[in-house]
Amino acid sequence: MNYKFTIIVPVYNEEDNLERVEKELLAYSKIATQPTTILFVNDGSKDSSQTHIETICNRNENFNYILFKENRGLSAAIKAGFDHTNTELVGYIDSDLQTAPEDFNLLLEHIGEYDLVTGVRSNRKDSFVKNMSSKIANGIRRSFTHDGMDDTGCPLKVIKTEYAKRIPMFKGLHRFLPAMILLQEGKVIQISVQHFPRIAGTAKFGVWNRLLGPLMDCFAYLWMKKKYINYQVAKKS
Repeated sequence: MNYKFTIIVPVYNEEDNLERVEKELLAYSKIATQPTTILFVNDGSKDSSQTHIETICNRNENFNYILFKENRGLSAAIKAGFDHTNTELVGYIDSDLQTAPEDFNLLLEHIGEYDLVTGVRSNRKDSFVKNMSSKIANGIRRSFTHDGMDDTGCPLKVIKTEYAKRIPMFKGLHRFLPAMILLQEGKVIQISVQHFPRIAGTAKFGVWNRLLGPLMDCFAYLWMKKKYINYQVAKKS
């Protein structure tokens, strides 16, 4: 099939979620507004996630995987997904499925005019501490980036692949994807999406990851913004 859209699914120790991931993404691929392929990126899981992933990919032709030799983090997994995407559009969703694959269609409605469309989790089903730390972290990040985004941590995004491949990723930069598209003089928009409680597995981010870590990453982003190289080719032979 001539796929147009790749969904990256970063995985780290999510053995209890993967059968549900298969079911939900297989169902979504049948209603997707773009022909869709799924790419698991196994970030060095230490449980049986890889066995589940290989079984899923063997029985579904539009499912593929990458396995890291060792755990390298969410930003690395997303970057690897971008690097191995050959479709016009790329997106990602977390394997905990706290967001709904069907909402990709809401984002895809806007990708023609915009270069990145990100979800905003409405009525979040997380703990008070998790919600507050994320809200504070987003406020800090906005003050540094001025990207106008309320929820860059939302694990539901669609990006034009040509822009995604030009993002110079480093650890923690997955929170700055809209800002990095703006550095390329691209256009971004946020769209409200559904949010659900985690029903299996354990969260990989604590208060440090959501609050103090992003604060440090803001300074890395400012350095990147100052040094970022952006150009457009006017003509070539």
